[in-house]
Amino acid sequence: MNNIYSIKDQTANPGPLGLYGFAMTTILLNIHNAGFFPVNSMIMGMGVFFGGGAQFVAGVMEWKKGNNFGSIAFMSYGAFWLSLVFTWLAPMFGVEKADGNSMGCYLGMWGFFSLINFLQTLKGSLVGKLLFGSLTLLFFLLAAANFTGDEAILNFAGWTGIICGFIAFYEASAIMINQKYEKTILPL
Repeated sequence: MNNIYSIKDQTANPGPLGLYGFAMTTILLNIHNAGFFPVNSMIMGMGVFFGGGAQFVAGVMEWKKGNNFGSIAFMSYGAFWLSLVFTWLAPMFGVEKADGNSMGCYLGMWGFFSLINFLQTLKGSLVGKLLFGSLTLLFFLLAAANFTGDEAILNFAGWTGIICGFIAFYEASAIMINQKYEKTILPL
């Protein structure tokens, strides 16, 4: 007699963790980009531990669940935060500081990566489309601001990033609240 055993996945949904890690660090960095305060240790700490670390962990958990999109998105944007903070700190250790052109290229590549992710959301929820659409716009605006040195573009990018971050915060909250109440309280 064949005994077939199956294991039921009872692990938590890692999506909200990754989305909150993305949301909160994105909002804080873009409050800076909008001109309200300079880059400081608060942004770097959030970037390393919540934007970088928590998102990367969420990505690994999504991989374990077989979610290719969530896995690649969370691990990649987690790595973005870690690489961004490294880029800011590396000059303290003798590495040449990134200039506007190199940062423009860096942010532009993240814009193209986000565009590919946005195209995948076209077969998904409205919130996902808004999140990745605004993220794509954000990265291309940040690239343009770095290439040109135009403070107005950077400030507009900051406001775009604040909106993008709040969309992610809403999505994470909706997933958690809807799951807890076992019905749609916050539509996605």
